[in-house]
Amino acid sequence: MTTTTERTARAKAPPDVETLRTRQGRGSAQVPRWLVKTISPVALIALWEVLAETGVLPRDVLAAPSTVAVTAAGMWADGTVQSAVAASGLRVIVGIAIGLVVAVVLAVLSGLFRRGEDIIDAPVQMMRTVPVIGLIPLLIIWFGIGEEPKIALIALAVTFPLYMNLFGGIRNVDAGLVEAARTLGLGWFGQVWHVILPSAMPQFLVGLRYSLGTAWLALVFGETINATSGIGYEMNTAREFFQTDVIVVCLALYALLGLLGDAVVRLLERGLLSWRPAFSGR
Repeated sequence: MTTTTERTARAKAPPDVETLRTRQGRGSAQVPRWLVKTISPVALIALWEVLAETGVLPRDVLAAPSTVAVTAAGMWADGTVQSAVAASGLRVIVGIAIGLVVAVVLAVLSGLFRRGEDIIDAPVQMMRTVPVIGLIPLLIIWFGIGEEPKIALIALAVTFPLYMNLFGGIRNVDAGLVEAARTLGLGWFGQVWHVILPSAMPQFLVGLRYSLGTAWLALVFGETINATSGIGYEMNTAREFFQTDVIVVCLALYALLGLLGDAVVRLLERGLLSWRPAFSGR
């Protein structure tokens, strides 16, 4: 029979790990994560609407969210949004593709070979400290005022973050893994393909996420170079006429396209890094 002392000890004993996990899981499941994530944006938009309707935020300073929504619907109906996104998206895709190829080639040569680092790394470090926007006059002189300087500006903005992250990822690979691969009989190419590059992939994808943001930032400046289409062109035109609603629509498009690009990289992470367990938060 169970004595009174044993019952008291059981009552005072902490719950086991599985019980704690179950209770935590039930508690977190009561409020869906998507609902928690939407509370703060919805509250900010509601506050914005109230300030605009009460006149605290005049229209020529910042249009109300309801006005912005009506403007966005009108721009979508007449095809302005679609044509602007298509023009800007094409520039970003081409610029990222060029910058990605250049960054990967330079980072691999510099990361895998000491002589490559001696030749490549110093000029890249010098170039990355130069403001990319400051190169616009030279890009206009070299490429004219067509699409080329816009794409070159995006490619330059993308190249340096990608290079830095991939180079750092290659150089931070655990030497023990490389030695183990060598012991198992893998040749140099096998070590690079099966050990070094996969180990550097997480940091490279972080650089890719960051580069997508800098690409859209560079596009904003690039589309000031005699642009006749694109999101930046629509925003610059709206600025001349103090159309704050159109400006907000363009900014929202930049934000949505940035989120879309980030979501694409997250999908790549799930596929390319499925072998790597990671902490997902509590």
